[in-house]
Amino acid sequence: MRRPRICSTSSASSTPRGGWGNRFRSCAAWLSWRIGLEPGAAREHVRVARTLGSLPRLREALARGELSYSKVRALTRVASPETEERLLAVGRAGTAEHVEMIVRGWRRMDSKAEAQETTRRHRNRALHVYPDGDGMVVIRGRLEPEVGSLVMQALTAAREALYQRRQTKNVPAGTSSAPVPAGTSVVDGSPEAPTMEQQQADALALVAETALHRGMDSGAPGERYQVVVHVDAQVLADANAPGQSVLEGGARVPAGTSERLACDASRVVMRHDADGRITEVGARTRTIPPALRRALQHRDKGCRFPGCGLPFGQGHHIRHWAQGGPTKLSNLAMLCRRHHRAVHEEGFQVERQADGELCFRGPDGRILPEVPVTPVVSAAPCKAHHRP
Repeated sequence: MRRPRICSTSSASSTPRGGWGNRFRSCAAWLSWRIGLEPGAAREHVRVARTLGSLPRLREALARGELSYSKVRALTRVASPETEERLLAVGRAGTAEHVEMIVRGWRRMDSKAEAQETTRRHRNRALHVYPDGDGMVVIRGRLEPEVGSLVMQALTAAREALYQRRQTKNVPAGTSSAPVPAGTSVVDGSPEAPTMEQQQADALALVAETALHRGMDSGAPGERYQVVVHVDAQVLADANAPGQSVLEGGARVPAGTSERLACDASRVVMRHDADGRITEVGARTRTIPPALRRALQHRDKGCRFPGCGLPFGQGHHIRHWAQGGPTKLSNLAMLCRRHHRAVHEEGFQVERQADGELCFRGPDGRILPEVPVTPVVSAAPCKAHHRP
């Protein structure tokens, strides 16, 4: 099959045209349909094209045929405007296999920078909610990629629920369907159909009402509306290994984030041949089966991180299942979202000791005790600190 041409965003404008958006949920979905690429390969092509938008030297080298697509695909995993010139020289001097090896080492060197970038994004998360001058409420925010994907999935589910609810409401008793007057919205009865922005506003209201009505326990995730992460097996087993770690829409997330999300999630294993075509698709399974998860919740009673104790959380594999860790109670611990992220992406560590107790360590390796040691106080503390 002929390989598609990689087209990056024009240097005159950094905004993609989005011409694929009339029918398809993403550019990768359109590319998969248009030229028959496997979805994972299509996402990788889109990632490369978007990255080349800020890398003019690599883009020109690919266009002139100086570098193969395989080399450019590897180099764009680590390239930046500051390192582009050096990596271009690497691409010209070595084979595709040599370039992959260099990139693998470069990623190990860059792991600290990636961790810093992940921390920066986490610290910059924000949501502003304030009343406007006319009494309307304005919502503006920035969310991490996986959280933003979760919010968008929730809004999609709420929009469909509202549509179904109001469709049913408009059907008279004893009939299977009801004609809708031309030009009338089936959603709110207004003369005009609501815009997507208005539907999003209605969906957000439903999400908020549902959360308050049912409580804040996230419960078991739905099977239809999920945050989907595509990650190569070798990346789950080794964060420094080459490979993809991307959300469904193509946004890259660190390998540590994929490890965290995979700890307690539905899993589908797909095998590909050398050309990226799917050769086998396994059945969907839960990494932590429901019965085992109930036992975990009963045993841990909430987050086990020292000083936390939130009554709900996520199952954490102490030794990740992708690294051969078993999915059984002795290898599991309950952690809240905040501390689950700390273990996978902020350098904290947890291990189960021979006596069955958990031992947490900070990024510096020091043990975090369950209860801090009380400092020794002298018999006369006031005199001990008195200075004439």
